[in-house]
Amino acid sequence: MPNKTPEIVAAVDLGSNSFHMIVCSLKEGKLQTIDRLKETVRLAAGLDQDDMLDSDTQQRALACLEKFAQRIRHFPLESVRIVGTNTLRTAKNSQPFLAKAQQILNHPIHIISGIEEARLIYQGVAYSLGSQSQLRLVMDIGGGSTEYIIGSGDTPKEKESLYMGCVTVSNRFFKDGVLSKSAFAEAVLFAQQQLEPFQKKFQRNNWDQAIGASGSLRSISKVLQAKNWSNNGITKAGLELLVARIHQCNHINELNLPELDEERLPVFVGGVAIVYATFKSLGIEQMTVADGALREGLIQDLLGRLENDDVRASTVELLAQRYRTDKDHAARIKQTISTMLAQLNNKHSWSYDEDVVQFLQWAADLHETGIDIAHNHYHKHSAYLIENSDLAGFSRQDQLILATIVRTHRRKFSNAIFFDLPAPWNKQAACLTLVLRLAILLHRNRDEQSLPDFKITLTKTKITVKFPFNWLAQSPLTHADLTQEAEYLRVAGYKLEFG
Repeated sequence: MPNKTPEIVAAVDLGSNSFHMIVCSLKEGKLQTIDRLKETVRLAAGLDQDDMLDSDTQQRALACLEKFAQRIRHFPLESVRIVGTNTLRTAKNSQPFLAKAQQILNHPIHIISGIEEARLIYQGVAYSLGSQSQLRLVMDIGGGSTEYIIGSGDTPKEKESLYMGCVTVSNRFFKDGVLSKSAFAEAVLFAQQQLEPFQKKFQRNNWDQAIGASGSLRSISKVLQAKNWSNNGITKAGLELLVARIHQCNHINELNLPELDEERLPVFVGGVAIVYATFKSLGIEQMTVADGALREGLIQDLLGRLENDDVRASTVELLAQRYRTDKDHAARIKQTISTMLAQLNNKHSWSYDEDVVQFLQWAADLHETGIDIAHNHYHKHSAYLIENSDLAGFSRQDQLILATIVRTHRRKFSNAIFFDLPAPWNKQAACLTLVLRLAILLHRNRDEQSLPDFKITLTKTKITVKFPFNWLAQSPLTHADLTQEAEYLRVAGYKLEFG
């Protein structure tokens, strides 16, 4: 964790329709927005039928990020959060693009799941509206996905992310801006089909107030109020009038909605179809529109991390409880990890990033989750659960890192598995995982009695552990475990010496 909370923080949302950046000042616990940037990139429109992102769209996106980078390139790492959403989740060739984008921004980009996106959207909306006890339905239409959340106060209770967005629906049903009643009906039916499995969960009797977030919903509200079709956000009656206007037109250029931003026009009708389907399926009569969205949620999440209120810690605790791991055993392992790291940190030949140590502690908490599935190869089951669960606060990269550490905490060990992890893990994960392996090994007997004082040193390829005189002789099982571990590590190119 940083020693001093930064005075300026920023969040960047690489959405499927638009890229957004928000910069805020943080003084005496008060947050104030000092800069906002938005550019329509239409990333989702660049995906072909094989889910490959075309080069023209990539170049347009990178050009946008060059502008964003002028503002945040030199910000400290801990003061910026950048996330990619549906299109970057979907694109098969996203990695080369992300490498270029990260080089431009000088900050890591984290790809988040749809469920994590929904959680962050709710946080942004809740922050913008203030704390309220009533149940809210929050809806956010992105370029490639639409999120639905029910929550109360600052807490989301139900979350879903559906693969339909204003860009993808517009491209599929209103290609080149061509409109027709039948195409609109098909678009609405498509959206209703996506909603159908979750209709019961989000229907009208499960919440008190409907709130919209995102550009699509703001644009629809703006049009309805400018036409006097609604005097309070988005209403069902107002939507009916807007749909009737769409039915009169053969092309989006005929809509004649001067209050609609020109850059929104190509994806506007796709957004209307999703909203109309949602109102019909869920029984919504009226929806207000909030200012907060994903980027505001990112800022709130970032502040939590800076103030030692990281939602990921709560997520790890809940996952450990769910799979009934031995909490006391994990605590003993974590204490030994801390003892080892304190010794290693005093050695000039070995260093690590402080933030990565948190992942090592979380790995200790979660390394036995897989036992609840099967004891045989439980480390593989644990890694699978960590990598594939919806874990609040964690990005895909976070989960991959944590799963990789847990996967390699026992038995065979290979350096190669760490090479493709994001920095600084690609260089530090192997050595830190060796620390985890040894800590777990030394507590294999689950004895509540404390370990004796021991000394550890670690270089690039050699680990030395020295115990008090005669302790190993009185601990033959630990001696045998260390002998087996030395063989596992020898195959991986390491030398483990102990005595």
